[in-house]
Amino acid sequence: MKKQNTKKKNTKKKFFTIAVSGTPGSGKTTIAKFLAKQTSGRYVDVGTFIKRNNLSEGYDRKMKCLIVDERKLARRLERAIDEEKKNGSRGIILDSHMSHYVDPKKTDFCIITKCDLKTLKKRLHIRKYTKQKIRDNLDAEIFDVCRQEAIEEGHKVMTIITDKEKEWKKQLQILQKDMKKTFV
Repeated sequence: MKKQNTKKKNTKKKFFTIAVSGTPGSGKTTIAKFLAKQTSGRYVDVGTFIKRNNLSEGYDRKMKCLIVDERKLARRLERAIDEEKKNGSRGIILDSHMSHYVDPKKTDFCIITKCDLKTLKKRLHIRKYTKQKIRDNLDAEIFDVCRQEAIEEGHKVMTIITDKEKEWKKQLQILQKDMKKTFV
């Protein structure tokens, strides 16, 4: 006579954290919001998070941006991740060119968004970035700054090219299949 398996299957889904990073204008927000919708994860706009938590140390008039201590931001984001997990959230998706500063032990992986330089320049021009800020961001894209920093931090990195919606959606479908295996 065969023994019947009386162990209950663990149906609780594993919490996930995804950092979406990349040069400003490379498609982070599009990817992060799409993932949040598809996975029922909480979308976090890190720029808004900085303002709500008074993490800015001033304003750089020349670059027209907030001055932020990346390490202080990372620690505060890590606490927010812990709070989300404790509150029973499904997961969290961080959207910022600084999200890769979060400790890789707190994230499952980091998506780096990239796009063609002509596309990036057009997007930044539409945002009314100064010529110098456009140049600086194009240089960051050329030298793959966010990806290199994410790798140096120790993240598991996946790069998504955002120029063609059909292509990035196909890449994300593969990612979601992997996530279902890992986080269910």
